[in-house]
Amino acid sequence: MSFKQAAILAPVSFFLGVLFICFNVDHRILWGSAGLTDEVVADGFQFYATFFNAPPAIKALLHAMIAIGLIGIVSKLHKWDESAMFFDGSSLAAYVFSVAVYLTVTIPALRTIVTPIKDETREVQVEALSVLSAGNLIIVACLLAVLVLQAGQEYARRQEAREFARAESEAKTAEANTKKDQ
Repeated sequence: MSFKQAAILAPVSFFLGVLFICFNVDHRILWGSAGLTDEVVADGFQFYATFFNAPPAIKALLHAMIAIGLIGIVSKLHKWDESAMFFDGSSLAAYVFSVAVYLTVTIPALRTIVTPIKDETREVQVEALSVLSAGNLIIVACLLAVLVLQAGQEYARRQEAREFARAESEAKTAEANTKKDQ
């Protein structure tokens, strides 16, 4: 594994871990057997308020990991071959889409939940909580797509190297047989 690939896999795995923790609350909000009760909503509000009010160092770490992932994908895409166009280009699209969902859904929903303006009622906050949970699942799907694409690229690279070595071995064997026959 190259350093560039590690610069992609580490942030993606980090965010999947963070979102897995959020999933403990999200699954109850989206698919809870008892429905969206006051207890589930209160738990969601408390969890996301703690998440939103985290120290600035934690927020800086999250945003730095986003930047590292983008830099890693763009640096791998810099080598413009077929593998980069398909696997890294698709990875970049999925990663950018997940960042876009974070910026357009997660942050505004967190602000609505934790620091609502005076016109936002409790129903609006509950709806923002549901939208936030759904947005988290979309981000998880995008990040899993990045992992699958990176694994597929590595598999294709190894398969290509194996085929190249096999063809080279056959060429050497054919050359040796030709010399032997002369």
